[in-house]
Amino acid sequence: MASETFEIFLGTQPGLEEVLLDEAIAAGFPAPVAVGGGVTFEGSWDDVIRANLSLRTAARVLARIGEFRAFHLAQLDKRSRKFPWGDVLRPDVAFRVEVVTGKRNKIYHAGAAQERIERAITEELGAPVSPEAEVVLKVRIEDDLVRISVDTSGEALHKRGFKAGVGKAPMRETMAAAFLRACGYDGHEPVLDPMCGSGTFVIEAAEIARGLMPGRERRFAFEQLACFDPQVLRSYKDGWQMRETDQHFYGSDRNVNVIQMANDNAERAGVADLCTFKPVPVSAIERPDGPPGLVIVNPPYGARIGKKKDLFALYGAFGQVMAEKFSGWRVGMITSDDSLAKATKLPWLPTGAPIAHGGLKVKLYKTDPLR
Repeated sequence: MASETFEIFLGTQPGLEEVLLDEAIAAGFPAPVAVGGGVTFEGSWDDVIRANLSLRTAARVLARIGEFRAFHLAQLDKRSRKFPWGDVLRPDVAFRVEVVTGKRNKIYHAGAAQERIERAITEELGAPVSPEAEVVLKVRIEDDLVRISVDTSGEALHKRGFKAGVGKAPMRETMAAAFLRACGYDGHEPVLDPMCGSGTFVIEAAEIARGLMPGRERRFAFEQLACFDPQVLRSYKDGWQMRETDQHFYGSDRNVNVIQMANDNAERAGVADLCTFKPVPVSAIERPDGPPGLVIVNPPYGARIGKKKDLFALYGAFGQVMAEKFSGWRVGMITSDDSLAKATKLPWLPTGAPIAHGGLKVKLYKTDPLR
């Protein structure tokens, strides 16, 4: 791909920006900065490829390819026709446009703006418009400034390509990776999820330990762009280094059906040899042999599954098992309800900002190593 730099936006769930920033810094992207809903940095198309392939906590990657002023629809049409779409879009690949308009604009009708931009591209470049197109231009009009980005990811990045089976209220892989990172997990300790569902936390932890690239098996929208160089993609994949690990990862759930899902998902992800999944209720969890590590859990909460009053016993049983059997282990727990967290009677540290998850606001509760 071309070598010029431009603004790259890494999107994430509101509340997880600092976690994504930490990962982007660790990955060596140039001078990233946290902003609302994500992280930005100045980078190249090579950086776009690497971000999509390697970042575990980013939900998608947008390349901001240009901007211009427009004070009315006729001017939007004229300047859209002069924009160098051919530098990024291919005339033989379908596209679609999504427009968001702010309050301080002369142009306020998003639908009319979308129609003008799509027609200008089709007539000037020849590319067809399709509502199912993988290539999406995201246009924001604010203060009469038209900012144009292309979504380089396509399907959201939590779709790693390995999870065929899911249980109730599944945790997205990108969020699971972010919560693991926020708990200080770096691949060098065991992880246990006692309400594992289809195994997302356990499989993400095992992939991190083995150094697997999260986007290694999936396709991306950037592969459909005019500026895409397949040799760059191949070089990143070929040059990626996996690592040996002697860690092991454990999942359990009272639902026998999801245990088979978790095993199948781990097999597809290439980490089945690192993972053990068992149908065990919370009250019967056993501490794994070996050194302490991290227990991380996304239990049901009232607004998500079931009735809140029925959950206090579950949280209480979880907390009791942790206190009695897991000395030296850290605990991370995601829930939307402070009173349920308190029902565990675990020594939670102060919580951070709430995080958007499935229409709810959840928090990550963490402990220091239990005593």
